[in-house]
Amino acid sequence: MRRRHFLSALAASAALPQQVLASLYTWGPATPGDVHALVLGSVQDAGFPQVGCYTPRCNEGRALQASGHGRFVSSIALVEPKAERFYLVDATPDITRQIDLITEPAFRRRAAERRPFDGIFLTHAHIGHYAGLAELGNEGMGMQKTPVYCTQAMADFLAANYPWRFLVEQGRIDLKPLALDRWHRIDPLLEVRLWKVPHRDELADTVGFVFRGPGASLLFLPDINSWSLWERNVAEAVASVDVALLDGTFWSLDELPGRTAAEVPHPLMPQTMDLLQAVVDRGHSRVVLTHLNNSNPALDGGGPEQAEVARRGFAIAREGMTFAL
Repeated sequence: MRRRHFLSALAASAALPQQVLASLYTWGPATPGDVHALVLGSVQDAGFPQVGCYTPRCNEGRALQASGHGRFVSSIALVEPKAERFYLVDATPDITRQIDLITEPAFRRRAAERRPFDGIFLTHAHIGHYAGLAELGNEGMGMQKTPVYCTQAMADFLAANYPWRFLVEQGRIDLKPLALDRWHRIDPLLEVRLWKVPHRDELADTVGFVFRGPGASLLFLPDINSWSLWERNVAEAVASVDVALLDGTFWSLDELPGRTAAEVPHPLMPQTMDLLQAVVDRGHSRVVLTHLNNSNPALDGGGPEQAEVARRGFAIAREGMTFAL
């Protein structure tokens, strides 16, 4: 049965520190042992702060890191505590630090045995979404053979190009291409469906994942060029799931002086909220914006952009958020 109720009172909590908000944005009952998705990261591929960025916002990102409340590159984990199964969705450059957020004792034990994940899902071939695989190879964890779920094009790219090809040849990863637009049973508690989305597909293609657990469903779609270019109606797609983690890279077109939107196309947060306001107002889905660029003012704690997001009934992803599945 889908869980359609969420904590709407959070709209009044925009002034709270983000680390406090993270503990509040929980879909469904937070009963220990629930199958759930855990937010491991919430910012764009190059992280927060970004390399060479010394703006006040990036310096605040450094302060957050120093305090233990830093942001990591967009990713989630799927956790089945009773079954002791764990899945990673996008392997980011921050993987070393962000999987520390998975605090289940079984995960720590499995990591010590070099088999932390029952599977890894990859959305596409931009640096923030697969580069972390390198940390799992010989120079890092030396991970035992683990399924990697992705499209055929993504699997072909990994198999043909070093250093990722090393992971295949050494038996670290077992590429498992999945067909689009159909449900795939991953284990007794988890199904997944792949939705192709338009994005900068220089090396492979791009998908969003719809995950379905025993009680709820979640869409993870951190990158898209434009909602208008998608073959699906975004409002209908989001209304079909309980939780949607969506591309929230930019707030406005003024964020990248010296660069154009055509170079790094993404929908703007206000545009996305406009398109989905009716869905959120009806309580059909919880919409959480993720993959924020270091230029996005919605990163500013207690700022007007965060207040606007909360007032409209949306949320900004934060490390540690959980969503029952």
